[in-house]
Amino acid sequence: MSKMVNVTLPKLGESIMNATIVQWFKKVGDTVQLDEALLEVSTDKVNSEIPSPVAGVIKNILASPDQEIAVGDLLAVIEVGGLQMEQGAPLPSSSQPSVEKNTQKEDMRDFFSPGLLKMAREQGIGLDELEKIPATGAGGRVTKKDLEDHVASKRPRPQAAMPCPMSAANSSSLEVERVKMSGMRKAIADNMVRSFYEAPHATLITEVDVTPVLKLVQKHKEEFLAKHNVKLTITSFVARAISAALKEFPLINSSLEQDTIVVKRFVNLGIAVSVDQGIMVPVIKHCHRLSLIEIAKELQELSLKARNNSLAPVDVKEGTITLTNFGMSGVAIGIPIIRYPEVAIIGIGAVQKKVIVLEEDTLAIHSMMNASLTFDHRVLDGMYGCGFLNAFKKHLENDLALT
Repeated sequence: MSKMVNVTLPKLGESIMNATIVQWFKKVGDTVQLDEALLEVSTDKVNSEIPSPVAGVIKNILASPDQEIAVGDLLAVIEVGGLQMEQGAPLPSSSQPSVEKNTQKEDMRDFFSPGLLKMAREQGIGLDELEKIPATGAGGRVTKKDLEDHVASKRPRPQAAMPCPMSAANSSSLEVERVKMSGMRKAIADNMVRSFYEAPHATLITEVDVTPVLKLVQKHKEEFLAKHNVKLTITSFVARAISAALKEFPLINSSLEQDTIVVKRFVNLGIAVSVDQGIMVPVIKHCHRLSLIEIAKELQELSLKARNNSLAPVDVKEGTITLTNFGMSGVAIGIPIIRYPEVAIIGIGAVQKKVIVLEEDTLAIHSMMNASLTFDHRVLDGMYGCGFLNAFKKHLENDLALT
């Protein structure tokens, strides 16, 4: 005796509520094994493969590539334990269609995902009206695009203006390219919009003298590489300085849950890495416990995984604060957007040679770097942020140990 098992989108992280289908590895009728990859999905953090929760035969696929789905939405239906049709058994004739197939299709037509129902409620569309919308999804299922098209068709169309010969000529001469956003790009956009409009952003900027640390890197980089098989860069010192400063100013390393500030006593530092499709943010877990050598190794390994598109979901989970490096592109400073649900993000700019005034009014050329702190003003005030930046500056300029 067989049974049907619904495959839904699992929760991929504490702040991930939806994902976009990238590709299916299986099609209807294929046999799938337990934990075998069914499909690939994309979020603003990572691409993930969704494994099959059971072994069986895929009876229906209910989400298409480039379709956005919410956690808990139905992805596929798998038949478990069914007897295979005997070889040479007759197929139902065209005049007598399969009752099971028709019934299953009707069941899928009547299924509406939680995300679709929520969208329908927001648009004032009842269940009766929802059932009458022409469906284009797999298995006769109504998709979000079907609902959007239905809503758009109900809106009154504005009266068309008389065309202007000059503007028509100008528009015809323009070369316009329309580029569809990738699943990752759209997920990043959704996350950024949510953070920007939900959290009141404020930014502070300071200037750090990185002359001593750059001289140290230049002096020991070859020895460090030969001994530890990893590059010595200023980013490792920056990560260590952030962890040290967070011990003094722990509110920076928190999240906000309604009216409760959740302070993390561990530092999981996210490192923004630029990739072809957008930005990936792998996380250095328990960065506050790591030596400089261990931080350098984590940075190298995670950056390589990100660029090779081989990050696992565990590599991008549970970040508590993020570092983004504008200096890689030569930009002096930037004001980044906080990554939800974190409450702060640190940006560092390009190192620049500047003439500075030393003690006794002497002049010297030093290597200077801008650092910015963007924070959620609901959680902390400007003076607290100033204290953190000053502590970060102190540690980066003075903590020069290579261990």
